[in-house]
Amino acid sequence: MKTLFTALTGVSLASVALASAAPAAAQQAEPAADDKIETAEEIVVKGTIAYRNRSEGAEPELVYDQDFFQRFEPLTAGDALKRVPSVTFLSDVIESDGARLRGLDPGYTQILINGEKVPGTNADRSFFLDRIPAELVKQVEIVRSSSARRTGDAVAGTLNIVLRDGYQLDGGYIRGGGLLFDDGKVKPSVGAVFGTQVGPGRLLVGANLQGRYNPKQKFSIRFANAEDANGDPTNVPEFDNREDQSDVRDGTDYALNASYSIDTETTDVEISGFWVHTDRLETERSFEYDDLTAINGSVRAGGNLLTDNSNINDILQYNYSLAGKVSHEWAAGETKLKAGFAKFIDNQFETENEIDFDRSAPRFTGERFDTRIVDQEFSLGFEHKVPVSDGIDVAVGGFYQDKDRDTNIIEAARQRFNLPTALHASYDQFAATPDSNIGAYTGWAPIPGGFSTIEEQRKDLYALIEGKSGAVKWEVGLRWENTDVAIRDLTPGGLSIDTDYSHLLPSASAKIEVGNGRITVSGARTVRRPRFDDASPILLEEELGDNDFLGNPLLKPESAWGADLGYEHRLGRTGVIGVNVFYRSITDLIEIANTGVPGAADDPTGDRTWVYQPRNTGDGQVYGIEFDVSTSLGFLGLPDTGIFGNLSLLESDITDELGERRFNGQSNIVYNFGFIQDIPSFGAAFGATYRKQGAAIDRLVAEEVRTTYGADLEIFVEKRIGKAFTIRAVGSNLLDGAKAEVFDKYNLTAEQRTGTFDEYELESETAGPVFQVMARLAF
Repeated sequence: MKTLFTALTGVSLASVALASAAPAAAQQAEPAADDKIETAEEIVVKGTIAYRNRSEGAEPELVYDQDFFQRFEPLTAGDALKRVPSVTFLSDVIESDGARLRGLDPGYTQILINGEKVPGTNADRSFFLDRIPAELVKQVEIVRSSSARRTGDAVAGTLNIVLRDGYQLDGGYIRGGGLLFDDGKVKPSVGAVFGTQVGPGRLLVGANLQGRYNPKQKFSIRFANAEDANGDPTNVPEFDNREDQSDVRDGTDYALNASYSIDTETTDVEISGFWVHTDRLETERSFEYDDLTAINGSVRAGGNLLTDNSNINDILQYNYSLAGKVSHEWAAGETKLKAGFAKFIDNQFETENEIDFDRSAPRFTGERFDTRIVDQEFSLGFEHKVPVSDGIDVAVGGFYQDKDRDTNIIEAARQRFNLPTALHASYDQFAATPDSNIGAYTGWAPIPGGFSTIEEQRKDLYALIEGKSGAVKWEVGLRWENTDVAIRDLTPGGLSIDTDYSHLLPSASAKIEVGNGRITVSGARTVRRPRFDDASPILLEEELGDNDFLGNPLLKPESAWGADLGYEHRLGRTGVIGVNVFYRSITDLIEIANTGVPGAADDPTGDRTWVYQPRNTGDGQVYGIEFDVSTSLGFLGLPDTGIFGNLSLLESDITDELGERRFNGQSNIVYNFGFIQDIPSFGAAFGATYRKQGAAIDRLVAEEVRTTYGADLEIFVEKRIGKAFTIRAVGSNLLDGAKAEVFDKYNLTAEQRTGTFDEYELESETAGPVFQVMARLAF
């Protein structure tokens, strides 16, 4: 059943808003190659293998151009990030939405578009990347530490997605192809991009249509806790039921973008816009049986079908943004101004209908939820930089953001009635559906907290000094951040809260050239603001097993002190190998704690339940080591062979009321390696990449989950024809990716402490391979 947790989450491109503001890499000197306008032919026909770039700024940063990913034809920015160090996902199979840098929850990772803050519409302010078409991406930057120039929401680090603009493309190309899924479904993928000189500036326009499809099969076995002769639990699993589920996500993403830029000797101006529409239907059908192997339904007395469930969610999302910036060099230095507006509209219409056969007369239950979330944001920023001596600059700046979020989630009165008893003998779950029994929905009312508004205003100021002295580049800065939040629960009897908090965030970075290598060292203080649902003063009964959940408007942000130390070494003309160690000490962790107040289902003479509330209750630490390599094998006499790989060993420590654990959802290892073989004489290439991430464990109130993923293998073959045409065939998920979860579920906290489970569940989710053929033609 949908709750406020679901209510306040969502997927948004709402602020690709600042999609054309200065990229993070532009805040420092970029390699000269980045200033070159590529022709369409150079983008379409790749004659050489691309490798990881060496960034030139003081911060510890890895840069991967779009050329590095393109040959494997990622569909989205999220798909591309599967190939960079320390990024994990806990998404469904063959989906990449919430990026988890260093394995931490997406709320710990700052996502930027062209170097600017992206407001996510999820409850933890995170931003999902699976709606940004990979075709629009110029490069991906991993910024391991923080800078005063950026907002401090970067405990784990920053992922900056740099989009193409008119100064990266001259000419145009069209792209077209299709994707074939293992159930025979074919989805289209078409697009076009064009850049040219128009008047005094350059114009870039692009359009993209991407068919999205994900057919998954899920299988669950549930066990109850067996009882002894006295009725006491034995902690021995006893088979209870089996569930077979199909989960199909079928939709289309439409995207349009445009930018116009004018660059002169003293003044640069840019205006951009971005629009995305997602039309998606998620269909789940579940059959629950009382036998491990039976597939028969209620076609005879004593049939094995317990329930037939149909869950359908119709999703319509709209994202659009406008942004502008201007920079001017004058006698007093360089001044930059920028402004942006973004709006995200999320409409979802969800039904869940079920027939329960495990009773004397089959019973039908129908539920309906309608969701409308509107999230809009206006932002302003400025920076003034002035040289104070040879090689040293001082910069001061500010940032203002006004964010409004309106939530409207209503549910209809539940429909429940008995069906004819004869249905036990005649029902065929493979031909019939519970949806045929539904009547008109009436009695609409908001769910708890379903009518609400959130207004958030941010006011930031910063100052920094940066410079270069011999072999050392450095930056030292200080940022002050102030946030005012107003949450209004508009449901009858709802509460309203206003809160504010401020932080001082120092940061420092240095990069030291040492022969063919360089050392990077950095330190910074960062923050993570409370989730909206944690801070909302709303009581949700039996949200955590049989326990209740109450939001806490007095929560403070978590804060962290962090350090990174790395070394990278140049290999030949294009290659690089690197190692980095990191540490984060996080204080004021937000964890769920028992208030000591009895819950709504409390029985003082028997089973005790409680009201739980998020609180700033403790400290934690995160640490690890990261390796990466990207190079040709020219030193072995194989200049047309390129290899790449990365390995991250991740660890963390945290103590909650149940004892010690890792941070929820953090995999202890993630690695990726592959190769590309170019065949210049034949105008062809082929390659493969292999990826694996370790197990993740979540411990929540009333539930503990262990999640594992199978490995992912991708292979591509490419043929170049002339100077303007390329065709590629790509196979992904070739190992039939699987996600396995083990659930320990508890009714009461006391039972969780002793490990006395109520339900034990094994769930697996699988999806078959995906094949695509994609062609590009330059013009």
